[in-house]
Amino acid sequence: MKIGIIGTGNVGSALGKGWAGQGHEVVFGTRQPESEKVQTLLAEMGQGVTAVSIPSAIEQADIIVLATLWNAVSDVAHAVNNWQGKIVIDATNPIAPGFQLAVGHTTSAAEQLATFLPGASVVKAFNSTGAENMVDPRYNGEPTTMFICGDDADAKATVTELAEALGFDVADVGNLEAARFIEPLAMVWINLAFKQGLGRNIAFKLVRR
Repeated sequence: MKIGIIGTGNVGSALGKGWAGQGHEVVFGTRQPESEKVQTLLAEMGQGVTAVSIPSAIEQADIIVLATLWNAVSDVAHAVNNWQGKIVIDATNPIAPGFQLAVGHTTSAAEQLATFLPGASVVKAFNSTGAENMVDPRYNGEPTTMFICGDDADAKATVTELAEALGFDVADVGNLEAARFIEPLAMVWINLAFKQGLGRNIAFKLVRR
């Protein structure tokens, strides 16, 4: 698969490194592909990983991961005119100042994103845990859980495959409107990690009996 990752922060870098290590072709979309920061990132990842402009990454890839701040999503969505047939993984969280959710109850960031991207299949994933867990999601040898949702079953199957390849156990929460539940779950992780002082090496796990 050719995966375009928009954003070169901790989450985008962790996902890119993981998938590149499994042989996927990874291209980062960034405003400054020639910057020292981006070139250092590429050098760390080795061959087969490139960085281009945001529109070019979107046009090249079959799967797009949005790993940006929420306030950058609209600009990314309008960077190209044609999203037809793309699988878009929404890894963003709509966080307002003061670590509050900017949207909720009657909509979600993922649902709003879908309205920006006609013809794309949006799947919410990789937003409810920290980047360290994307590098290594196993605790005591057991996989932790990645919660996903979306309206397209085939797109969710693809995202499930990508998440399981990283080492996650995947829980499908339902249609895209279930992002209204998954996005607040990210705030639980943030509050535990930072406000409650548990640190970033914590994760959620769905257990079954």
